[in-house]
Amino acid sequence: MSETIAAAAQPILVFMFVLGGVAKLASVGSEAEPGALGRLGPAVLVPERFRSPAMIFCGLAEFGLAAGLVLFDHPIPRWMTVAFFAVSTYVLWDLRRRRPDVGCGCFGEVSARPVGLRSIGRTVVLTAMAVMIALHDTSGLPELSWTFAAWCGGGVLLLMILSPEIEESFARLRYRAPCEQRSFPAERAFSRLRSSAAWRTHYPSLRSEEPSDTWRELCWRFYAFDGADGSDVVFAVYLSGRRPPVRVAIVGADGRQAPLQESIHVSASH
Repeated sequence: MSETIAAAAQPILVFMFVLGGVAKLASVGSEAEPGALGRLGPAVLVPERFRSPAMIFCGLAEFGLAAGLVLFDHPIPRWMTVAFFAVSTYVLWDLRRRRPDVGCGCFGEVSARPVGLRSIGRTVVLTAMAVMIALHDTSGLPELSWTFAAWCGGGVLLLMILSPEIEESFARLRYRAPCEQRSFPAERAFSRLRSSAAWRTHYPSLRSEEPSDTWRELCWRFYAFDGADGSDVVFAVYLSGRRPPVRVAIVGADGRQAPLQESIHVSASH
């Protein structure tokens, strides 16, 4: 059974590598707006002048790993695949904690949605698949059977469920414009804010239910409220997806931001 699971996982990983590599290279070569790569995981970790080369390097590395799994019957490319997805899982977790405003960039600009548990769960699943491949001999053509087809189809379905890029792709096809260029009523974003857990948690500390200021930056709508203790409570609502992330930051009277786990960096001037 484990050999069948490993055999079913290999074409899935190869396809994910090829798709991710193509998407990353296409994002670098497209006519994206200046600074767009600065909102994607692989690029935000390096200085601005190295962002395009970093994205290209990640794409080429994925092509190399895909070729290694297909062309070489050796443990090295298999365990390199395990290391790649394990490191990716850690990087996404760290991005979600330190930079909750950026996307994973797993599939280029279509992965601009802020990193969530679904994206992290996907890399965990891919890591598990890579481990199965590394522990078993998957050389040669797999034996086609209903069991193989079931495991392969189940793996694809699970990855689709864990991929927020699918929702973003449908939204782009529907609106024919990226998130940052779509019109989105402030009232609708405010309704999303008031239905969020972040609002319920911090609502008692607000002086008023009406924001003192609101503005938009790319795919985020910000709402600033006066806190009862003299601080400013700033909420950020992501403007795409059925269950958009909501972040919150508390800026004290001295201009310092309180250390909150789900906070997003905001400028002091608004």
